[in-house]
Amino acid sequence: AGMKFFLQYVGCFFAFFSTGFLILSTWTDCWMVNADDSLEVSIKCRGLWWECVTNVFDGIQTCDEYDSIYAEHPVKLVLTRAMMITADILAGFGFLFLILGLDCVKFLPDEPLIKLRICLVSGVMLLIAGLPGITGSVWYAVDVYVERSSLVFHNVFLGIQYKFGWSCWLGMAGSLGCFLSGALLTCCMRLFRETSSGRFHSAYSLRKGYSSAETIVTNVHLPSSQTATAKMYAVDTRV
Repeated sequence: AGMKFFLQYVGCFFAFFSTGFLILSTWTDCWMVNADDSLEVSIKCRGLWWECVTNVFDGIQTCDEYDSIYAEHPVKLVLTRAMMITADILAGFGFLFLILGLDCVKFLPDEPLIKLRICLVSGVMLLIAGLPGITGSVWYAVDVYVERSSLVFHNVFLGIQYKFGWSCWLGMAGSLGCFLSGALLTCCMRLFRETSSGRFHSAYSLRKGYSSAETIVTNVHLPSSQTATAKMYAVDTRV
């Protein structure tokens, strides 16, 4: 029981921070940052929804939102948005299911097998959430790196060159955390489920054996009691 609680809490810890990292990476503005920090007097960051410029001397930040979602955007931006939002939703629901499956939460306290199944479901959802998260963040980072490398290789300078920033790193970290917590819950909780199921079936078989034995004993004693009653009635009749 102590190991089961420990694994649940460790999985909940990783799921909480992984979900938070994914949500932060989706809605922050530094997926791309300018690489020429020594030559610039401002830090330029591009996110999935807006672009921000921060002055390095006074710290004043100005942000410009992109056009409407219905406008024409690069394929990299659209697909990364879709994959990160999908990862956020799946990780959020997986974390909520995990909260309900914790033994310390008073939800279905008399149904331990159902709570284990809830933990398994949350683990599967977290595993699935990590897939679009890692795909979107790594693909975005690789695309930025390839674009910058191609410009450097062809000696093309467009004024600002970018590298992937901390929001992209948060997306990768959150996705890896989802994989870790999901694997922990699905593999380890499955072992506890099989153990609990075996104990439940053993107890059920034991109770069934006891009830069958009682029925046999009752049926064995029943004819003798009926015979004694019949003899008593026969004596009363003769008298």
